[in-house]
Amino acid sequence: MTWTELDWPALDRLRDGFLGGGAAAGPYWRTESALASYDLTFGERIGWKWDHVLLELQLRGWKPPVRTVLDWGCGSGIAARRVIGAFGPENFDELLVWDHEPIAADFAAGAAAQAFPGLRVHQVTPGFLQGDAPLGLLVVSHVLNELAPEALAGLRHLVRRAQAVIWVEPGTHAVSRQLGAIRDEVRGEFTLVAPCTHAAACPALAPGREREWCHQFAAPPSEIFANPDWVKFGQRAGIDLRSLPYCFLVLDRTAPPPAPGWSHLIGRPEHFKPYARFLNCDAEGLAELTLPKRADPALFKELDRTKAPLVYRWTRDADKVTTGVRLGHPPG
Repeated sequence: MTWTELDWPALDRLRDGFLGGGAAAGPYWRTESALASYDLTFGERIGWKWDHVLLELQLRGWKPPVRTVLDWGCGSGIAARRVIGAFGPENFDELLVWDHEPIAADFAAGAAAQAFPGLRVHQVTPGFLQGDAPLGLLVVSHVLNELAPEALAGLRHLVRRAQAVIWVEPGTHAVSRQLGAIRDEVRGEFTLVAPCTHAAACPALAPGREREWCHQFAAPPSEIFANPDWVKFGQRAGIDLRSLPYCFLVLDRTAPPPAPGWSHLIGRPEHFKPYARFLNCDAEGLAELTLPKRADPALFKELDRTKAPLVYRWTRDADKVTTGVRLGHPPG
């Protein structure tokens, strides 16, 4: 698929279906050209979210504890390809793909086999999904807003069979809170690797916090803004190429608990002339913190400009930050 070959009728139909919730009403891929066009455009944008998640996992020192990946609801397979590419295909033996539409599973399997020639790639059956045998790494991407209750129950069953889970969703209020509820259901069975820096109940779901939701923002590659194909796509599709909100959840049955003292920022910091303000999540819960510019001018600037995951270890005086160290960034 090239930019000049994009199947725009299919892309328009897919976009309208996903935004309007109509994607849950029935099959929507229909053709290989729809999958290929999606993979090059909307799927690649989802891939940038996965890149951000995977960068955070690498900064945390985490890697999959198993050598088999199951991409559930695979679509074009962009999520599994990003995972395998990030951790290295030499660290995996097998990729299993499943989608409720066989044409999508065919496409995802073919794309993975082409990208990683030495990897065994198989499509799985509904019977496999309904079994009880342990699974390896479960990969789930952008499915919650289109799942019927019985499909969601089946996915919950797969989570409980998995050794580890990487789950990425759109960063909307409703979807994030739904994913947070699933997190709380299984937190006694897994180590909560990310985005959490603690194992307590999700503080965004606490009474009185109904307006909050755990979400982050990925940064698209800077070169796309000088790429005429991407610029034209953004204009034609009516999307803001700069905005990539997402929420995610990473679980592992055997990982050690997270090191104490770390915080994860929710959303984006707000910058004012004398200070920055942000919503902070840590073992104590959610708190609105401020960083006076004069306290640490370099950190003040970093919070405004960094494209890295916003995971920090703060030095604080009550709700005021005096300095901080970003995950993966040595002090000083």
